[in-house]
Amino acid sequence: MHVTVDQSSCISSGQCVLTAGDVFDQREEDGVVTLLTGTPPESLSADVRHAALLCPARAITVDESPGPPPSA
Repeated sequence: MHVTVDQSSCISSGQCVLTAGDVFDQREEDGVVTLLTGTPPESLSADVRHAALLCPARAITVDESPGPPPSA
């Protein structure tokens, strides 16, 4: 699993942090999402998927394909 976030789409709702706080955080100054790890362990995959579904701005992308993370 590889996770990316689109900070320009984020509306700072914080649902991702509440759902998967080991993977997502928010910037202190404006609450925009930050990614703590782009390759979370399998034990957090359900929480990460749930966070992506809960994101009202759809700013979280989860790539389930195996292999190295997609290039940005």
